[in-house]
Amino acid sequence: MQRPVLGSMLLASTDPERLNTWYATVLDPEQNIEVNGYRLLKFGEFFLMIDTRADVADKNPEPGRAIMNFDVPDARAVVARMNQAGVSWLAELEDRDGSLFATAIDPDGNYVQIIQLSDAHRAAM
Repeated sequence: MQRPVLGSMLLASTDPERLNTWYATVLDPEQNIEVNGYRLLKFGEFFLMIDTRADVADKNPEPGRAIMNFDVPDARAVVARMNQAGVSWLAELEDRDGSLFATAIDPDGNYVQIIQLSDAHRAAM
């Protein structure tokens, strides 16, 4: 039996256009397309789908429940692009034993973590 593969996440918003624009601007996805009304952002083999839902609030009341982790080759460059876009930070860029981490807050209040793992941390995984 073939095992399941996590291929996408639906991120619901009261303003999906704003949220799509934010992610496309600060994270530069491989693709930014619309299919059947869904906004699809492709990051590697993973798709972030952004749509609207009637059962969500304007701001996420529990943003720590699910944190999106983006592995990046140059955390400092991504953080600089995010700063130019006026991103709010939960945790600014920090070095943790050679790996770089930062946690931004998207316009809906979700946490978005930027991670650049060191070669030593990758080898340990």
